[in-house]
Amino acid sequence: MVQEQCGSNGNGAGERVHSEQEKLENWLPITASRKAKWWYSTFHNVTAMVGAGVLGLPFAISQLGWIPGVLAILLSWVVTFYSLWQLVEMHELVPGKRFDRYFDLGEHVFGPKLGFWMVMPQQLTVQVASTIVYCVTGGKSLKKFFSMLSSPMNDIRQTYYIIVFVVLQLVLSQTPNFNTLKGVSLLAAVMSVCYSIVAFCTSIVKGTQHHPHHYGLRSHTLPGKIFDIFNALGTIAFAFAGHSVVLEIQATLPSTPEMPSKKPMWRGVMVAYIIVIACYLSVAISGFWAFGNVVEDDVLISLEHPYWLIALANFMVFIHVLGSFQVFAMPVFDTIESNLVQKWNFNPSRTLRIVARSIYVAIVGFVAICIPFFGGLLGFFGGLAFASTSYIIPCILWLGAKKPKRWSFHWTASLVCSIIGILIATLAPIGGIRTIIISAKTYKMFS
Repeated sequence: MVQEQCGSNGNGAGERVHSEQEKLENWLPITASRKAKWWYSTFHNVTAMVGAGVLGLPFAISQLGWIPGVLAILLSWVVTFYSLWQLVEMHELVPGKRFDRYFDLGEHVFGPKLGFWMVMPQQLTVQVASTIVYCVTGGKSLKKFFSMLSSPMNDIRQTYYIIVFVVLQLVLSQTPNFNTLKGVSLLAAVMSVCYSIVAFCTSIVKGTQHHPHHYGLRSHTLPGKIFDIFNALGTIAFAFAGHSVVLEIQATLPSTPEMPSKKPMWRGVMVAYIIVIACYLSVAISGFWAFGNVVEDDVLISLEHPYWLIALANFMVFIHVLGSFQVFAMPVFDTIESNLVQKWNFNPSRTLRIVARSIYVAIVGFVAICIPFFGGLLGFFGGLAFASTSYIIPCILWLGAKKPKRWSFHWTASLVCSIIGILIATLAPIGGIRTIIISAKTYKMFS
């Protein structure tokens, strides 16, 4: 009788825990809504990728040279396309269970400790770093927009423009969940394609009018060339950063035994990756062709004519990074809110959401004001964590979960992709740090 009562109490407690967990999942921004369409994943992925990274690709080619630069972009596209496919396939690795977050998959494959620490720090670094870089990009683009429209506006410090961007993010950050972000993300994706087209067309016109002959490497010394190569690898890795949010994007799609979420997700990813490579190659090649090795780390800074069109393109960048910030911040909000409720016993509420998200946005905005070194940040963060989440971790998880036969296609491909990622993760931060140090020599705090 006592055993029956204890068993009954145990089942009751288990049911309560399950019910509370289900309520929490229905409140958290990643899993609150699963009504997304396949094309939502297209513009979420485009928004996540075709952002600050694409504008730095001509600069990366100037550091690598024509052929190595283009080949590096193509190779990164192929490798990350494959690793993204692996993540999409593993979203429902166990029948009837969904791994809605990147670290959930890591915990399943390698256990709660090793799996968590393998994925979570790198994923969180990517997402936080992206929001910092987008604050810098948003501020620089808004300053460029107003400076081109009115010369006196050029005297206003970049710090103030970053603050404007952060204030707007404080408002947008109150979007309840990932799926309700679709309108903002769609606008951001359209803007990214539009300013890529503007950068491509104006670069072609510029190159036709004044064709430069300085297509050699950017640096003239051997140490400079080596460090530039390292930084360029990180810049390119930064451009393929969508993997850190792909499982979270897939979590917003419905799933049934007849139509698992991987089918619509993969359809959206394929369309997104076609758009990505079209934007990347067109901007990278035309930008370097037009300006050679003197191209800026943001190609739109190099472009000046026609004024109204370049000003409009910079405003498009500003609108785009407003949405990109949210795509990368939403999983961070999910992690913060989950921990506050589960570990600190806060009640899920609008007040908790407003306070927690506002503090996060304010902190990353302050960091962006302190270190607005666009080119160096791309290289440093691109190598430090982006290579891990996009090149290395998906392949390691695939090998651990699927255990493909040695020397089979997937075993070999996963191993090769991991090695490429390890090289980038090791070398790129070195170049990024050097670029930041050089930029810091002429920088004044809160300029």
